[in-house]
Amino acid sequence: MTETALKINDFPGVDEFIAIRRDIHQHPELAYEEHRTSAKVADLLCKWGYSVTTNLGGTGVVGQLVRGTGPAIGLRADMDALPIHEATGAAWASQHEGVMHACGHDGHTAMLLAAAKYLAKEGKFQGTLNVIFQPAEEGGGGALSMMADGLFERFPCVQVFGMHNMPGYAQGKLLFRHGSMMASSDYVTVILRGVGGHGALPHRASDPVVAGSSIVMALQTLVSRNVDPLQPAVVTVGSFISGKANNVIPETATLEISVRTLDPDVRVRVKERLHDLIQGQATSFGVAAQIDWRPGYAVLVNHPEPTAKAIDVAIKTFGRDQVEPNGPMLTGSEDFAFMLEKVPGCYLLIGNGAGDQAGACMVHNPAYDFNDNNIAIGARYWVSLVEELLPFN
Repeated sequence: MTETALKINDFPGVDEFIAIRRDIHQHPELAYEEHRTSAKVADLLCKWGYSVTTNLGGTGVVGQLVRGTGPAIGLRADMDALPIHEATGAAWASQHEGVMHACGHDGHTAMLLAAAKYLAKEGKFQGTLNVIFQPAEEGGGGALSMMADGLFERFPCVQVFGMHNMPGYAQGKLLFRHGSMMASSDYVTVILRGVGGHGALPHRASDPVVAGSSIVMALQTLVSRNVDPLQPAVVTVGSFISGKANNVIPETATLEISVRTLDPDVRVRVKERLHDLIQGQATSFGVAAQIDWRPGYAVLVNHPEPTAKAIDVAIKTFGRDQVEPNGPMLTGSEDFAFMLEKVPGCYLLIGNGAGDQAGACMVHNPAYDFNDNNIAIGARYWVSLVEELLPFN
């Protein structure tokens, strides 16, 4: 591995990238609306000597840096914000009402930009570096959009890597996991159709509220009795809407369900059992069930060799105390999973803060903010990884 003179909490020009992060934070943009952010990213990459492609998958940007012959790798950061009203009170708080960077994508972008500048100016590597700035991770499937636009055909990579901050873990700690790391996310809408009637004459109706209530309770057995106890899965009924008056049996009821699994086979099994269970319950109450299953993100599965190498680089760079090689599985979802289905690679977490540390507030919360102390650490890790995977001869 190429030795660098960088210290753990030091990185050349890091203040520039803290300022960039805060500027992006002040101007958050929702999925596929990241026009200002992507223009800023593209402009900086061009100044540093990258070959830049814009509008990939909508507002995605890819910067490519070629140094002689050798393999190509990809580093990915996401850029989109969330429809949340910010409550941090920070001087750099969002200037856009109802939109904020509540998941730290501003920080991910800044970390990768810092690494990109260093690698362009001082990096010792041989091969091709593709820095991928992705739109629409927050439910918009931006990874799929970039791939549909030919991301890996136009910018082939032998390996690809992504990094996300994680509150609840010590700031700067790097967490890895072999195999399944983040859950699939599927969405189900169930419309129950019965026969409406007077609340005083229930025998003259087929009540979708009672049927829906039974379905909600029966779904609680799906994980406990149909899934291996050693395999995580979550089935949540987040919405149950029916009726408007206490003396009227409504004709329809609608349930909205979230399903998450950490194994592709379990995902298939849960889908099958959910359909059977809902249809069986509905039939027993004399109502019809219309089930709309909408597949979301895939299970994120890290590949063995890239993950082992990524862990090794982290330990060499920061020491064992700052690295957790067997980190947690998470029931949240991430569309980097689709990139890992196409190209071998690894997804890792960087602790944003724990306990009384700044940055401990959970993501998707109005009070969340990315921990700027991670910009130097994240950038240094990206530099070390590139110089290890693309060694200079």
